[in-house]
Amino acid sequence: QVQLVESGGGLVQAGGSLRLSCAASRSIFSINVMGWYRQAPGKQRELVALIISGGITNYADSVKGRFTISRDNAKNTVYLQMNSLKPEDTAVYYCNAPTNWGQGTQVTVSS
Repeated sequence: QVQLVESGGGLVQAGGSLRLSCAASRSIFSINVMGWYRQAPGKQRELVALIISGGITNYADSVKGRFTISRDNAKNTVYLQMNSLKPEDTAVYYCNAPTNWGQGTQVTVSS
């Protein structure tokens, strides 16, 4: 088990940037895949980005070229750099280690 705590959400204008952080309660070195998901009101939770231990990344088509996922095993932290934000990026963003979820952080993008 690992506890995950997200931070960095907030209100930003369209075109702006935010960096989300996900701090784990223990070492993430042995966690092969970590990811970010999001859930907008009235919609299902969807994958945003994944990162594998070797540094391989995978992104939803809607965020490719705008978002970057990274991990710092020494700090037990996963990041999501979000640039060129759009109103449709508004959602609660959740960090995931395969069987554990954080509580989420709200991202609101105004037009």
